[in-house]
Amino acid sequence: MHPNYRPNIPYPDTPEILNARSVSNNNLQNVESALPQIYNWMYLSRRTDDRLRDLFRQGLVYGTLAGGQGNEGLAAPIGLLLDREIDVVCFSHRNLAGHLIWSDHLCDHLCQYMANAGSPTLGREGNVHHGDPLNRSLPIISHLGPLLSSVMGGVDSQRRNGEKAIGVCFIGDGASSTGDVHETMNFAAVLEIPVVFFIENNEYAYSTPISEQYTIESLASRADAYGMAATSLDISETQSIVSEVNRVFSEVRESGKPAVVEVKTLRLRGHAAYDTCHYLTDGIIEGWKKRDANQILRASLIEKLGEDAVLDAECTINAYLEECIKVSLAQPPISEQDLEADQFSNAFHGFQCKQEGLEVKNLTFAQALNHAHKLILEESDKAIVMGQDIATYGGAFKVTDELYDKFGREKVINTPLAESATVGYGIGLAFNGHRPVIEFQFADFATDATSQICLNAGTFYFRCGAKIPMVLRFPGGGGLTFGSFHSQEIEALYIHFPGLKVLYPSTVQDAFDCMLAAYDSDDPVLLFEHKALYRGLRGDIVINNDHNRVWQSRLVREGLVATLVSYGHLVTVCEKVCAYLEDEYEYSIELIDLRSLKPVDLDPIRESVRKTGRLIMVHEARRNTGFGAEVVSQIVEELFFYMEAPPLRIGSQNVPVPFAGPLEKQYLPTKESIVQDIINWLEHLS
Repeated sequence: MHPNYRPNIPYPDTPEILNARSVSNNNLQNVESALPQIYNWMYLSRRTDDRLRDLFRQGLVYGTLAGGQGNEGLAAPIGLLLDREIDVVCFSHRNLAGHLIWSDHLCDHLCQYMANAGSPTLGREGNVHHGDPLNRSLPIISHLGPLLSSVMGGVDSQRRNGEKAIGVCFIGDGASSTGDVHETMNFAAVLEIPVVFFIENNEYAYSTPISEQYTIESLASRADAYGMAATSLDISETQSIVSEVNRVFSEVRESGKPAVVEVKTLRLRGHAAYDTCHYLTDGIIEGWKKRDANQILRASLIEKLGEDAVLDAECTINAYLEECIKVSLAQPPISEQDLEADQFSNAFHGFQCKQEGLEVKNLTFAQALNHAHKLILEESDKAIVMGQDIATYGGAFKVTDELYDKFGREKVINTPLAESATVGYGIGLAFNGHRPVIEFQFADFATDATSQICLNAGTFYFRCGAKIPMVLRFPGGGGLTFGSFHSQEIEALYIHFPGLKVLYPSTVQDAFDCMLAAYDSDDPVLLFEHKALYRGLRGDIVINNDHNRVWQSRLVREGLVATLVSYGHLVTVCEKVCAYLEDEYEYSIELIDLRSLKPVDLDPIRESVRKTGRLIMVHEARRNTGFGAEVVSQIVEELFFYMEAPPLRIGSQNVPVPFAGPLEKQYLPTKESIVQDIINWLEHLS
């Protein structure tokens, strides 16, 4: 639910039989006494799912309607057995019962499905994707595998906060084939993070049977490979599920180690509302109906409590549901919003350096970044640095050198080789108030985590209003003959996705300041660092609390003939270009360093182009679809009649990065090639 929004709507009073939302007890002795309460939530979930399907067919519910009919016997016990005060959960699209138990009023959920003015996510999140961030229920994305690692990060954050919390996440038999599931299970096992991985095995991933998903006898057996305890359960045996889930929760809570629970569930409706299930045989469907936990538990309760008691509870729930549907349908449509304003929180942590004013002499670019890391870890108890080989080795480029020795494994985490799970872990930590810094060995390797970065972290605040303060460090760029998989300039890829901020420093001081500014931001920030600068640039830094100035462009040198815009390593090259052109040709070129690529500060460029009438854009990324195209486009759209010439764009060739030195030099913009391109351009204009 969006933490910044609670609709002021008079919802119907919740019946007394639904007010209790917990049977959590480490020593739950009498399971039978909890079964009526569990059934009430199972019944509400089933009836709500069925009524949502009816409303969907009437065009009153929107999106892709994925029902949980057949999963209530798992979702309801889990929702009631968890500790809602401290635990972390990510319910899936089959777990409506869990959503209903964990979060607020039934009308909140109905309005979310109806996408009306009562939607707790302001109509921004998908109908079943919403969670409840205020209560540590993570919203889901449709890429189901990446969901698990965020729970891992969230519960680790809770444990770091001193809470004896556990995490619970769900995956289906189909999604268990995704790489993220295995990354996360291995990650949780290595770091000993108390997550319970529930595998809901209904034998079909949409229409694909399990025989085409895996060849092992039981998905639970995969836990052995990660050294985890495993349990196998059947959805039809509610009493056994309550007892065993309670046992697993207690053991994981005490041991602090993860576990796997596979549950043979049902799918009494299709994958989604439009699924006709034509691929199923009548025998399968009839077999599922006989295992329906709702009906089995209902019959058992009638035998023990009498039919009247069960019918009275069902009538109360039905009346409440219909009244809630009536109230929810009466809400007006969602109103228009300033959507772009809410892609970022634009909030800051308020990070301050205690050593303000101290000057540190003669640092390399990498050492400046290292110094920023030290200050952050010293002065912020929420800071965590993580990545591959960052501990005793000090990182691929020694940016994290000595951090592990100084701050230990609690603050500096060597992660498994699992880029996607690492980012998901960071999202969960950030979601719960920690502030992770993640180093990728090379920017190229971040492509393995693109779903986590772009579709999860980048959309999080917009979808649910929860801040994700995390820094992702990307060593990029060519010129060192590292070849295609270690030299990419891929900033334009990430700039394209909303909700991500991007910094790219070009000086030693800016490297230091950008690291602090990225950490200070309450939004996810990608910090690109050109590898050629790590040891190729030296300078002094002054520790200051004005680090957020890097979000504005920097005027490097003044000029009158043209405005040259660049960022990163090529700013240092373009300084030499401008000096050469002035000395040799008396061309006075104004040079502007963007520093922040998103949000981008174009005001100094506008002012400069109004003065010079000419625009040159230079970057190392490939020329076609590089970020420079967007800068040029915006300036031309606004200042076309100020311009005395068509703009000049200079970038790398539109091919993969070649390995051999002469070929890489041919591929990249160099001082010589940039000078020649500008001279040809200016002379052609004259």
